[in-house]
Amino acid sequence: MEKRIQVTAGNGPKECDYLVHHLQDIILKEASLAGLSTEILEQSFKDELRSCFTLKLKGDQAEAFIARWLGSICWINRSPFRPKHKRKNWFVGIYELAEEHNISLCERDILYQTMRSSGPGGQHVNKVNSAVRALHIPTGIIVQVMDTRSQLQNRKLAYQRLLEKIQQLQQLEWGKSQQQAWENQSAVIRGNAKRIFRGDKFKELWG
Repeated sequence: MEKRIQVTAGNGPKECDYLVHHLQDIILKEASLAGLSTEILEQSFKDELRSCFTLKLKGDQAEAFIARWLGSICWINRSPFRPKHKRKNWFVGIYELAEEHNISLCERDILYQTMRSSGPGGQHVNKVNSAVRALHIPTGIIVQVMDTRSQLQNRKLAYQRLLEKIQQLQQLEWGKSQQQAWENQSAVIRGNAKRIFRGDKFKELWG
């Protein structure tokens, strides 16, 4: 099983970036103990502090693992940057991102059908099955090509047009994923923390 999460300080102050920066090590260590493989997909920094990162987790326990993290995370500590600041509770958000599908185009996944192609007004009617319809079975995408009188050429064109449509589909999914990640930046909730850490050593509070 594969899961992706985004850890973000959102629009929070530098203290929230500081929490995100340290959470990466905490999450990676905990994931390793759970037997999960991890990969940092993206991360951004502000003033040399990691303010946001996207993590891919892979393993049988991935879903149970992220369930313990999703939501608001609180760090209770006096600001290391503004000692006189009264606020001590700092929040960041952890969100699950939609799964990205890497769609490949393999010949074994394509169902080709041939048919007769026709010209306008019944003229130039092809007496052989030169037109080609191609179905990409995993996605259900269909193209039909009758550009030439050669079945072989039409088959090659059908493959190319399937490839173009699949690339468009992947681009659309990537755009939705990026939009979701962007919206998460402004969705961090202060309060009702899923997990709470305290102090410079980020010791977790239980119960």
